[in-house]
Amino acid sequence: MFLRTLVAAAMALALSPLAEAQPIRIGAFLSVTGPAAFLGDPEQKTLELYVEKLNAAGGVLGRKLELVAYDSAGDAEKARGYVKRLIEQDKVDVLVGGSTTGETMAAVPLAEAAGMPFISLAGAVVIIEPVKKWVFKTPHTDRMACEKVFADMRARGATKAALISGAGGFDRSMRAECLKVAGAQGVQIVADETYGAGDTDMTAQLAKIKGTPGVQAVLNAGFGQGPAIVTKNYRQLGIGVPLYQSHGVASKQYVSLAGDAAEGVRLPAAALLVAETLPDADPQKKVVTGYKRDYESRFKQEVSTFGGHAYDGLMLAVEAMQRARSTDKAKVRDALEATRGYVGTGGVVNMSAQDHMGLDLSAFRMLEVRKGDWTLVK
Repeated sequence: MFLRTLVAAAMALALSPLAEAQPIRIGAFLSVTGPAAFLGDPEQKTLELYVEKLNAAGGVLGRKLELVAYDSAGDAEKARGYVKRLIEQDKVDVLVGGSTTGETMAAVPLAEAAGMPFISLAGAVVIIEPVKKWVFKTPHTDRMACEKVFADMRARGATKAALISGAGGFDRSMRAECLKVAGAQGVQIVADETYGAGDTDMTAQLAKIKGTPGVQAVLNAGFGQGPAIVTKNYRQLGIGVPLYQSHGVASKQYVSLAGDAAEGVRLPAAALLVAETLPDADPQKKVVTGYKRDYESRFKQEVSTFGGHAYDGLMLAVEAMQRARSTDKAKVRDALEATRGYVGTGGVVNMSAQDHMGLDLSAFRMLEVRKGDWTLVK
């Protein structure tokens, strides 16, 4: 497991003169509170946990890690201010954060101008397309989610789909990506409805979808509480075709909020949510079961893919420093871009100058809610 390798390397260096050097500063800005707290809270806990674990083993390059984190509460303006502080005042060595697309995109110009390696934890494809020299990301993209869902629809005989999406940055981006790729995936979008950020009832939009001739499946592009409301209203209206959600709700919080209405809902997600059921030969099994064990034993709450994004962001940064044998920002950036074969919670990462995420569609697993839990669709 990658963490063990890092631990061994750190212990070997622990007695060197570098052990007394200044700490390596990991800068983070996360939605720990506010509407996106279900993202930022597990992300912050994960960073705290693994900074502590790495330090207990001697640190990285013989130096301790120091986490400098701010709660941006999902607010892009707050994120911009905190990133400016992290770069100019806190003098961090790398940025790992940005729980939402809005926060991330607010930070991108600052990171680019400062020459600061930045690993985002947000989902939209715009973060890495077009490629930005200093910006990387760990989660699967919204475009990949559309492609994975449409492939599953076709496998179930559905070629006419309806979209319903929220008003957030991720929601709008995923809706746009789904509209772009639907035709190439052999799916026709026959209805397209939206709802507001504060809406508490989506029955009007779903009634329109129900009344649209030919709808064979429905995809909700969104995250937060909106998808749980959509799911409940969907069942209340007795819509009989399959319902899909995005990877933006890949946590048990969604299942808890939606209750029995979530039964049968499918979504694409990382292997982390079905860690124990993976075959032993799966290269991710040791990583995801290890992270799940560490997180759940420490915090007494179920793991989510969002904390996994933070784990991958931190470990990618640390691995890049190890390979660069330096915290020099340009060298770390180059090492991140050269990442090959990193096995994380999100998949096996192979980056390049053209790809600052490094995941392909095989990194997504199709899951279905059965009896209140995630199951792997075979």
